[in-house]
Amino acid sequence: MEATCRKAVDLGLPAIAFTDHCDFVHAFAEQQPLDLAGYLGAVERCRALFPELRILTGVELGEPHRFPAEVAALLRAAPLDRVLGSVHTLRLAGQPVDMSQGILTAKDSADLMRDYLAETLDLVRSDQLFDVLAHLDYPKRYWPHADLPFRESDFEGEYRAVLRALADRGAALEVNTTRGAEHRRGLCPGPVVLGWWREAGGDRVSFGSDSHEPRLIAAGFAAAAEVVEAAGFRPARDPAAFWRR
Repeated sequence: MEATCRKAVDLGLPAIAFTDHCDFVHAFAEQQPLDLAGYLGAVERCRALFPELRILTGVELGEPHRFPAEVAALLRAAPLDRVLGSVHTLRLAGQPVDMSQGILTAKDSADLMRDYLAETLDLVRSDQLFDVLAHLDYPKRYWPHADLPFRESDFEGEYRAVLRALADRGAALEVNTTRGAEHRRGLCPGPVVLGWWREAGGDRVSFGSDSHEPRLIAAGFAAAAEVVEAAGFRPARDPAAFWRR
């Protein structure tokens, strides 16, 4: 975290949010529960070391609608500045499988994408408390692009249902930049879905580099800002606030 803050200062970023993962579904053996006390202690150390950088606390809740009791206990334990909701897994043959685990083949990808968006709709329609929907089209990262083109229009109905529900709950849509950050089509989501977000009444956009390592902090933000601005959203005066329409 200290290296990440140092990189953020070097880049001239005014603010950063650490939204550490908290996943209760065990798709990976190495996944560990979030050490909230240790996390908050690390944030306070970073705030002391980098007073020129505004450091927000946060969490990315994986599939929180499946684990309401665990999530409620976590959110009661300490106030957090930014709470993300996300979906990483589908249940296949009764087991949680992350979309990154090679299941997206040319034959099955379209059906799995629809299943993924249906699961995301369940999350958005749930009573789980989150401020931002993270990486709406997460499967796009692992799509078999060489064998099958990825076209948002093939899933327009499913996308629009999620976006309408997200707008109704007043949450923000994240533009996630880490994968394919150099290419606008690589943003999650990209220009087409951002246009649908505006049409659905969505009024807030968040930026996330999903970096997982210091060198990728704010990667792709310049291209993402162009796309978000072209969709009709503008930055707020507060650099840590969402962009709004």
